[in-house]
Amino acid sequence: MFYLRTLKNPAMYHGHQRQPDFFEGWYFKIIDATGDQRYAVIPGIFKHKNPAESHAFVQILDGITGKSTYHRYDVSEFWASKTDFEVRVGRNRFKRDAISLDITSSDRQIMGTLRFENLTPWPHSLFAPGVMGPFAYLPFMECNHGVVSIDHAIRGELTVNDTTIDFSGGRGYIEKDWGASFPSGYIWVQTNHFEQPGTCLMVSIAMIPNFGFTFRGFLSGFWHSGTLYRFATYTGARIDHLHLTDTNVQWQLIGRTNGVKYRLEVNAERASGGLLKAPYRVGMLERVVESLTATAKVRLLKLNGQHETLIFQGTGRYAGLEVAGNLDPLLDEDLRKER
Repeated sequence: MFYLRTLKNPAMYHGHQRQPDFFEGWYFKIIDATGDQRYAVIPGIFKHKNPAESHAFVQILDGITGKSTYHRYDVSEFWASKTDFEVRVGRNRFKRDAISLDITSSDRQIMGTLRFENLTPWPHSLFAPGVMGPFAYLPFMECNHGVVSIDHAIRGELTVNDTTIDFSGGRGYIEKDWGASFPSGYIWVQTNHFEQPGTCLMVSIAMIPNFGFTFRGFLSGFWHSGTLYRFATYTGARIDHLHLTDTNVQWQLIGRTNGVKYRLEVNAERASGGLLKAPYRVGMLERVVESLTATAKVRLLKLNGQHETLIFQGTGRYAGLEVAGNLDPLLDEDLRKER
Protein backbone atom coordinates (compact mmCIF):
# COMPACT_ATOMS: atom_id res chain seq x y z
CA MET A 1 0.00 0.00 0.00
CA PHE A 2 2.80 2.44 0.88
CA TYR A 3 4.58 1.65 -2.41
CA LEU A 4 1.41 2.43 -4.38
CA ARG A 5 1.02 5.66 -2.44
CA THR A 6 4.52 6.80 -3.39
CA LEU A 7 3.83 5.94 -7.05
CA LYS A 8 0.82 8.25 -7.02
CA ASN A 9 2.66 10.90 -5.00
CA PRO A 10 6.39 10.73 -5.82
CA ALA A 11 7.04 13.98 -3.93
CA MET A 12 6.58 12.21 -0.58
CA TYR A 13 9.31 10.41 1.36
CA HIS A 14 10.08 6.91 0.04
CA GLY A 15 12.45 5.71 2.74
CA HIS A 16 10.20 4.43 5.52
CA GLN A 17 10.74 0.83 4.44
CA ARG A 18 14.20 1.22 2.86
CA GLN A 19 17.43 -0.03 4.42
CA PRO A 20 20.95 1.38 3.85
CA ASP A 21 22.36 2.34 1.49
CA PHE A 22 19.65 4.92 0.89
CA PHE A 23 19.30 8.65 0.45
CA GLU A 24 16.48 11.05 -0.31
CA GLY A 25 16.69 14.77 -0.89
CA TRP A 26 14.50 17.62 -2.11
CA TYR A 27 15.72 20.64 -4.07
CA PHE A 28 13.94 23.97 -3.56
CA LYS A 29 15.10 26.70 -5.93
CA ILE A 30 13.99 30.16 -4.76
CA ILE A 31 14.63 33.41 -6.62
CA ASP A 32 13.28 36.83 -5.68
CA ALA A 33 11.40 39.15 -8.06
CA THR A 34 14.53 41.10 -8.99
CA GLY A 35 16.74 38.06 -9.58
CA ASP A 36 19.31 39.53 -7.21
CA GLN A 37 18.68 36.90 -4.53
CA ARG A 38 18.97 33.26 -5.58
CA TYR A 39 19.13 30.30 -3.24
CA ALA A 40 18.87 26.53 -3.37
CA VAL A 41 17.64 24.82 -0.20
CA ILE A 42 18.24 21.06 -0.08
CA PRO A 43 16.89 19.00 2.85
CA GLY A 44 17.37 15.26 3.02
CA ILE A 45 18.52 12.11 4.75
CA PHE A 46 21.47 9.77 4.18
CA LYS A 47 21.32 6.17 5.47
CA HIS A 48 24.66 4.34 5.43
CA LYS A 49 25.62 0.81 6.45
CA ASN A 50 27.93 2.45 8.97
CA PRO A 51 25.50 4.07 11.45
CA ALA A 52 28.05 6.77 12.27
CA GLU A 53 27.75 8.04 8.69
CA SER A 54 23.94 8.15 8.70
CA HIS A 55 22.44 11.59 9.22
CA ALA A 56 19.87 14.13 8.09
CA PHE A 57 20.87 17.45 6.56
CA VAL A 58 19.87 20.82 5.18
CA GLN A 59 22.19 22.20 2.53
CA ILE A 60 22.03 25.88 1.53
CA LEU A 61 23.55 27.38 -1.62
CA ASP A 62 23.78 31.12 -2.24
CA GLY A 63 23.53 31.18 -6.01
CA ILE A 64 25.14 34.61 -6.31
CA THR A 65 28.22 34.22 -4.12
CA GLY A 66 28.57 30.45 -4.55
CA LYS A 67 28.81 29.97 -0.78
CA SER A 68 27.34 26.66 0.34
CA THR A 69 26.78 25.47 3.89
CA TYR A 70 25.98 21.95 5.07
CA HIS A 71 23.98 21.62 8.27
CA ARG A 72 24.09 18.10 9.70
CA TYR A 73 21.45 16.62 12.03
CA ASP A 74 21.06 13.32 13.84
CA VAL A 75 18.79 10.82 12.10
CA SER A 76 16.43 11.09 15.08
CA GLU A 77 15.78 14.72 14.07
CA PHE A 78 14.33 13.64 10.72
CA TRP A 79 10.59 13.03 10.38
CA ALA A 80 8.46 12.41 7.29
CA SER A 81 4.75 11.88 6.78
CA LYS A 82 3.57 8.49 5.49
CA THR A 83 0.62 9.98 3.61
CA ASP A 84 1.90 13.12 1.85
CA PHE A 85 4.97 15.24 1.22
CA GLU A 86 5.84 16.73 4.59
CA VAL A 87 9.35 16.55 6.04
CA ARG A 88 10.99 17.94 9.16
CA VAL A 89 14.72 18.25 9.76
CA GLY A 90 15.42 19.68 13.18
CA ARG A 91 13.33 22.85 13.45
CA ASN A 92 13.01 23.12 9.66
CA ARG A 93 9.79 22.20 7.85
CA PHE A 94 9.29 21.35 4.18
CA LYS A 95 6.10 20.80 2.15
CA ARG A 96 5.19 21.20 -1.49
CA ASP A 97 3.54 24.57 -0.78
CA ALA A 98 5.80 25.98 1.96
CA ILE A 99 9.15 25.84 3.71
CA SER A 100 10.04 27.12 7.17
CA LEU A 101 13.72 27.52 8.05
CA ASP A 102 15.31 27.91 11.48
CA ILE A 103 19.06 27.41 11.17
CA THR A 104 21.65 28.92 13.47
CA SER A 105 25.28 27.91 13.06
CA SER A 106 28.69 29.51 12.89
CA ASP A 107 28.52 29.31 9.09
CA ARG A 108 25.09 30.78 8.45
CA GLN A 109 21.92 31.90 10.19
CA ILE A 110 18.71 31.68 8.18
CA MET A 111 15.13 31.99 9.43
CA GLY A 112 11.72 32.58 7.92
CA THR A 113 8.81 31.06 6.03
CA LEU A 114 8.09 31.00 2.31
CA ARG A 115 4.80 29.94 0.76
CA PHE A 116 4.46 28.64 -2.78
CA GLU A 117 1.37 29.45 -4.85
CA ASN A 118 -0.03 28.31 -8.20
CA LEU A 119 2.18 25.24 -8.33
CA THR A 120 2.61 23.52 -11.70
CA PRO A 121 3.01 19.78 -11.07
CA TRP A 122 4.57 17.46 -13.63
CA PRO A 123 1.65 15.80 -15.49
CA HIS A 124 1.19 12.12 -14.64
CA SER A 125 -0.61 9.08 -16.00
CA LEU A 126 -0.74 5.33 -15.41
CA PHE A 127 2.03 4.85 -17.99
CA ALA A 128 4.12 7.71 -16.59
CA PRO A 129 3.33 8.36 -12.90
CA GLY A 130 6.16 10.91 -12.81
CA VAL A 131 9.14 12.29 -14.67
CA MET A 132 10.71 8.78 -14.71
CA GLY A 133 7.86 7.41 -16.81
CA PRO A 134 7.53 3.59 -16.64
CA PHE A 135 10.93 3.39 -14.92
CA ALA A 136 9.06 4.56 -11.82
CA TYR A 137 7.74 1.00 -11.51
CA LEU A 138 11.29 -0.30 -10.94
CA PRO A 139 11.69 0.32 -7.19
CA PHE A 140 15.39 -0.51 -6.88
CA MET A 141 17.01 1.75 -9.44
CA GLU A 142 20.25 3.31 -8.18
CA CYS A 143 18.88 6.85 -8.47
CA ASN A 144 15.33 8.06 -9.03
CA HIS A 145 14.29 11.56 -10.04
CA GLY A 146 11.08 13.50 -9.49
CA VAL A 147 9.74 16.96 -10.24
CA VAL A 148 7.38 18.37 -7.61
CA SER A 149 6.63 21.74 -9.24
CA ILE A 150 7.80 22.97 -12.63
CA ASP A 151 7.10 26.60 -11.76
CA HIS A 152 5.32 28.57 -9.04
CA ALA A 153 5.06 31.93 -7.32
CA ILE A 154 6.73 32.67 -3.97
CA ARG A 155 5.42 34.73 -1.05
CA GLY A 156 7.30 35.48 2.18
CA GLU A 157 10.62 36.54 3.66
CA LEU A 158 13.85 34.94 4.84
CA THR A 159 16.38 36.54 7.14
CA VAL A 160 19.88 35.44 6.16
CA ASN A 161 22.40 36.43 8.81
CA ASP A 162 21.28 40.04 9.48
CA THR A 163 19.63 40.72 6.11
CA THR A 164 15.90 40.25 5.48
CA ILE A 165 15.08 39.21 1.92
CA ASP A 166 11.57 39.57 0.50
CA PHE A 167 10.93 36.75 -1.98
CA SER A 168 7.34 37.83 -2.69
CA GLY A 169 6.72 38.00 -6.42
CA GLY A 170 9.63 35.66 -7.12
CA ARG A 171 9.59 32.28 -8.82
CA GLY A 172 10.44 28.81 -7.56
CA TYR A 173 11.04 25.23 -8.68
CA ILE A 174 11.05 21.95 -6.71
CA GLU A 175 12.52 18.56 -7.60
CA LYS A 176 13.93 15.56 -5.75
CA ASP A 177 16.15 12.48 -5.94
CA TRP A 178 16.18 9.22 -4.00
CA GLY A 179 17.86 5.83 -4.14
CA ALA A 180 21.21 4.30 -3.21
CA SER A 181 23.65 6.69 -4.91
CA PHE A 182 23.94 9.58 -7.32
CA PRO A 183 24.92 8.53 -10.87
CA SER A 184 28.62 8.07 -11.64
CA GLY A 185 28.32 10.86 -14.19
CA TYR A 186 25.55 13.24 -15.22
CA ILE A 187 24.62 16.62 -16.71
CA TRP A 188 21.61 18.64 -15.48
CA VAL A 189 20.22 22.00 -16.56
CA GLN A 190 17.11 23.76 -15.21
CA THR A 191 15.62 27.23 -15.60
CA ASN A 192 12.15 28.74 -15.30
CA HIS A 193 13.12 32.38 -15.87
CA PHE A 194 12.36 33.08 -19.51
CA GLU A 195 11.05 36.25 -21.13
CA GLN A 196 7.64 34.58 -21.28
CA PRO A 197 6.43 33.69 -17.75
CA GLY A 198 5.34 30.13 -17.10
CA THR A 199 8.03 28.60 -19.32
CA CYS A 200 10.40 26.04 -17.80
CA LEU A 201 13.23 23.79 -18.97
CA MET A 202 14.67 20.72 -17.26
CA VAL A 203 17.13 18.44 -19.07
CA SER A 204 19.20 15.66 -17.53
CA ILE A 205 21.36 12.81 -18.78
CA ALA A 206 23.09 10.16 -16.67
CA MET A 207 24.54 6.67 -16.72
CA ILE A 208 21.87 4.35 -15.31
CA PRO A 209 22.86 0.95 -13.81
CA ASN A 210 20.00 -1.51 -13.53
CA PHE A 211 19.75 -5.32 -13.37
CA GLY A 212 23.42 -5.83 -14.18
CA PHE A 213 23.75 -3.52 -17.17
CA THR A 214 24.30 0.20 -17.63
CA PHE A 215 22.69 2.50 -20.17
CA ARG A 216 22.71 6.19 -21.02
CA GLY A 217 19.37 7.55 -19.92
CA PHE A 218 17.97 11.03 -20.29
CA LEU A 219 14.96 12.96 -19.04
CA SER A 220 13.80 16.24 -20.47
CA GLY A 221 10.78 18.43 -20.13
CA PHE A 222 10.05 21.81 -21.71
CA TRP A 223 6.91 23.45 -20.34
CA HIS A 224 5.49 26.21 -22.55
CA SER A 225 2.01 27.69 -22.99
CA GLY A 226 0.42 24.93 -20.92
CA THR A 227 2.02 22.04 -22.83
CA LEU A 228 4.79 19.75 -21.59
CA TYR A 229 7.10 18.64 -24.39
CA ARG A 230 8.79 15.44 -23.16
CA PHE A 231 12.05 14.11 -24.53
CA ALA A 232 13.10 11.00 -22.64
CA THR A 233 14.54 7.54 -23.09
CA TYR A 234 11.13 6.02 -22.34
CA THR A 235 9.30 8.19 -24.92
CA GLY A 236 11.51 6.98 -27.76
CA ALA A 237 13.24 10.34 -28.10
CA ARG A 238 16.89 10.47 -29.13
CA ILE A 239 19.90 12.68 -28.57
CA ASP A 240 20.74 14.27 -31.90
CA HIS A 241 23.72 16.23 -30.58
CA LEU A 242 25.57 16.60 -27.27
CA HIS A 243 28.67 18.76 -27.06
CA LEU A 244 30.44 19.72 -23.86
CA THR A 245 33.23 22.27 -23.36
CA ASP A 246 34.62 24.20 -20.41
CA THR A 247 32.28 27.08 -21.24
CA ASN A 248 29.03 25.56 -22.44
CA VAL A 249 26.78 22.55 -22.96
CA GLN A 250 25.10 22.16 -26.36
CA TRP A 251 22.26 19.69 -26.55
CA GLN A 252 19.74 18.70 -29.22
CA LEU A 253 16.93 16.23 -28.64
CA ILE A 254 14.36 14.90 -31.09
CA GLY A 255 11.10 13.33 -29.98
CA ARG A 256 7.33 13.34 -30.26
CA THR A 257 4.64 15.01 -28.17
CA ASN A 258 1.01 14.13 -28.95
CA GLY A 259 2.19 12.41 -32.13
CA VAL A 260 4.01 15.48 -33.46
CA LYS A 261 7.77 15.49 -33.99
CA TYR A 262 9.87 18.24 -32.35
CA ARG A 263 13.50 19.19 -31.89
CA LEU A 264 14.63 20.83 -28.65
CA GLU A 265 17.89 22.78 -28.84
CA VAL A 266 19.68 23.89 -25.66
CA ASN A 267 22.86 25.94 -25.44
CA ALA A 268 23.75 26.44 -21.77
CA GLU A 269 26.57 28.79 -20.82
CA ARG A 270 28.48 27.40 -17.85
CA ALA A 271 29.36 29.64 -14.90
CA SER A 272 31.20 29.40 -11.60
CA GLY A 273 29.24 27.98 -8.69
CA GLY A 274 29.31 26.52 -5.21
CA LEU A 275 30.44 23.07 -4.14
CA LEU A 276 27.63 20.82 -2.91
CA LYS A 277 27.71 17.47 -1.17
CA ALA A 278 26.06 14.57 -2.96
CA PRO A 279 25.20 11.03 -1.81
CA TYR A 280 27.37 8.13 -2.95
CA ARG A 281 27.72 4.65 -1.50
CA VAL A 282 30.91 5.62 0.32
CA GLY A 283 29.36 8.71 1.88
CA MET A 284 28.27 12.30 1.28
CA LEU A 285 31.00 13.71 -0.94
CA GLU A 286 31.77 17.28 -1.99
CA ARG A 287 31.95 16.75 -5.72
CA VAL A 288 29.03 18.63 -7.30
CA VAL A 289 29.62 22.19 -8.48
CA GLU A 290 26.30 23.95 -9.02
CA SER A 291 25.69 27.34 -10.53
CA LEU A 292 22.57 29.52 -10.34
CA THR A 293 24.16 32.11 -12.63
CA ALA A 294 24.18 30.10 -15.86
CA THR A 295 22.04 30.93 -18.89
CA ALA A 296 20.32 28.58 -21.34
CA LYS A 297 19.37 29.55 -24.87
CA VAL A 298 16.46 27.38 -25.99
CA ARG A 299 14.74 26.73 -29.30
CA LEU A 300 11.80 24.39 -29.90
CA LEU A 301 11.02 23.49 -33.50
CA LYS A 302 8.18 21.47 -35.00
CA LEU A 303 9.44 19.06 -37.65
CA ASN A 304 7.48 17.98 -40.71
CA GLY A 305 9.70 16.24 -43.22
CA GLN A 306 12.23 18.83 -44.38
CA HIS A 307 10.09 21.69 -43.07
CA GLU A 308 10.77 23.26 -39.66
CA THR A 309 8.47 25.62 -37.75
CA LEU A 310 9.84 27.64 -34.84
CA ILE A 311 7.57 27.20 -31.81
CA PHE A 312 9.72 28.94 -29.19
CA GLN A 313 12.98 30.81 -28.91
CA GLY A 314 14.27 32.44 -25.75
CA THR A 315 16.93 32.62 -23.07
CA GLY A 316 16.48 31.19 -19.60
CA ARG A 317 18.28 33.11 -16.84
CA TYR A 318 19.44 32.03 -13.39
CA ALA A 319 19.83 28.47 -14.62
CA GLY A 320 20.82 25.65 -12.34
CA LEU A 321 23.64 23.74 -14.01
CA GLU A 322 25.55 20.67 -12.83
CA VAL A 323 28.21 18.74 -14.76
CA ALA A 324 29.57 16.01 -12.50
CA GLY A 325 31.45 12.72 -12.38
CA ASN A 326 32.77 10.55 -15.20
CA LEU A 327 31.33 12.13 -18.34
CA ASP A 328 32.98 10.03 -21.05
CA PRO A 329 30.29 7.30 -21.14
CA LEU A 330 27.65 10.01 -21.67
CA LEU A 331 29.31 11.45 -24.75
CA ASP A 332 29.44 10.27 -28.32
CA GLU A 333 32.68 8.61 -29.45
CA ASP A 334 33.83 11.57 -31.56
CA LEU A 335 33.44 13.95 -28.64
CA ARG A 336 35.27 11.58 -26.27
CA LYS A 337 38.23 11.71 -28.65
CA GLU A 338 38.17 15.53 -28.51
CA ARG A 339 38.32 15.41 -24.73
